[in-house]
Amino acid sequence: MIVITGATGQLGRLVIQSLLERGASPASLVAAVRQPARAADLAALGVQVRQADYEQPETLETAFAGAEKVLLISSSELGRRAAQHRAVIDAARAAGVALLAYTSVLRADTSELGLAGEHRETEAMLAASGLPHVVLRNGWYTENYLASVPAALQHGVLLGSAGAGRIASAARADYAAAAAAVLLAPAAEQAGRVHELAGAPAWTLAEFAAELSRLSGRGIPYQDLPPAEYQGILAGAGLPGPLAELLADSDACASRGALDGSDAALRALIGRPATLWTAQLAAALSA
Repeated sequence: MIVITGATGQLGRLVIQSLLERGASPASLVAAVRQPARAADLAALGVQVRQADYEQPETLETAFAGAEKVLLISSSELGRRAAQHRAVIDAARAAGVALLAYTSVLRADTSELGLAGEHRETEAMLAASGLPHVVLRNGWYTENYLASVPAALQHGVLLGSAGAGRIASAARADYAAAAAAVLLAPAAEQAGRVHELAGAPAWTLAEFAAELSRLSGRGIPYQDLPPAEYQGILAGAGLPGPLAELLADSDACASRGALDGSDAALRALIGRPATLWTAQLAAALSA
């Protein structure tokens, strides 16, 4: 039995979809979710749905009962993630799972990204737990920048702070497929491994703006800003302060190579090249 935490989130749903496409029996999968009512579509497929709240350890104990493997999809609650992840690790250890897979961030051990801190802390907890585990260090999702397309089209400019830094992104579905491949492999084969996952070819925000201009038929330049100014614009547009800070920090780190990487590990896991960012941008515009 494979348990997927955060199964109603964007990544979790794609992991379940990929597991089913790769031949996993729906009855062998558990969608561990905070609000089971939101997983009615998964239940309709035959997937087991169990309540699991990172903040309520007793629900994790029930959700992990009988589990062979658990995918811990990192929490989205910045500042709370390490404590929440510890609860999951403790519950998985108590359940005696054969493998816990964790979605971390590219080169978490050396990354200067602000969001890498809680990932490093979680990886350290895993190492100290004695629990067989595998780490999926996901690079950037192309979708993170597709979200900026509507504003760029509205204002006629793409803003950022990444300079000429290259971004080796892949589609969220690519990372989900990698997680599914790891979960379906023998536990002993994956335990102790760290997969550094990124897409190819890497691109810059200037190249992103140029492709957006070509596809939309409009001239949309990339304007590089100091991180503090970019953060202020994001906050002024209504983003919560911590999120605006995270996005500006991520861009600033990208300018120094933090989001660049090799696609070799991702390609090996999913058996194909990562989805091209240009194809995703074209699809986003057509939609």
